[in-house]
Amino acid sequence: MAANNRRMSGKKGAQVGSGGKRRRGLEGKGPTPPAEMRKGHAKQRAAAAKTRRAQGRPQQRRGAGRSASELVVGRNPVVEALREGVPASTLYVQQFIDNDERVREALQLAAERGGINLMEAPRPELDRMTNGLNHQGLVLQVPPYEYAHPEDLTEAAHDEGEDPLIVALDGVTDPRNLGAVVRSVSAFGGHGVLVPERRSAGMTAGAWKTSAGTAARTPVARATNLTRALEAYKKAGITVVGLAADGEVALGDLEALDGPVVIVVGSEGKGLSRLVGETCDFRVRIPMPGGAESLNAGVAAGIVLYEAARRRD
Repeated sequence: MAANNRRMSGKKGAQVGSGGKRRRGLEGKGPTPPAEMRKGHAKQRAAAAKTRRAQGRPQQRRGAGRSASELVVGRNPVVEALREGVPASTLYVQQFIDNDERVREALQLAAERGGINLMEAPRPELDRMTNGLNHQGLVLQVPPYEYAHPEDLTEAAHDEGEDPLIVALDGVTDPRNLGAVVRSVSAFGGHGVLVPERRSAGMTAGAWKTSAGTAARTPVARATNLTRALEAYKKAGITVVGLAADGEVALGDLEALDGPVVIVVGSEGKGLSRLVGETCDFRVRIPMPGGAESLNAGVAAGIVLYEAARRRD
């Protein structure tokens, strides 16, 4: 009886029900919007990229992660980095520093470029920042590099109405080689460089310097797994060409270079890794009548890119 009285009680309290959600759920959400308006759809990304170019704004990358910030240490390295246009966020100058020609030039370059913070710091603070390196009173902070996504490179080519021309690096650990490849890709009309996330050179200050400023307009993408990224390119109809000293096809005989292609360059010592080599559609050799055993990554990429650009003219 007590239970029955509780059920019949006139006290107000929380009531169990759908709150109208079931009724609203049956109403539907209207017609499916076109592909160009669906967030994340390939056509929507392409349309957004076209709009950004028309408005003169730089393309926003989906991003495949960022590198860590970096410090350039020492008077000569700092001045060279500023001369070459290496991105920088802050120039740290030691208090009571001897104001020689290099210090004056560093301050002048930072002021002329704009957007670089000038910070005065005591020597113990600079020693702590650089872990005791010989900074000579000048430290330049390079902000993290924001990598593109591998698909961004192909989308950029398609947006321009061109067949993708991409260079992928397999086991190349010298940032100067990466910078040289970026410079060659830019010179011969390529659409970007792909590097693996691990055991690979990244876009450090050294890579920026070697690229001679071209890294500002040539994207570098980073893949968690290089083999899977190459397989995805193949599914998209792109031919994957690996450079190897014992390749089955000579460079001059490779007809695939006039179409969508990814050129894979291995390390100077070990060449292509096994899995990457097995993923390639062709393994190509560069004839070298002089008898050299191998070429570094920057030179090899430049030769193949020139051949590809020549055939596309």
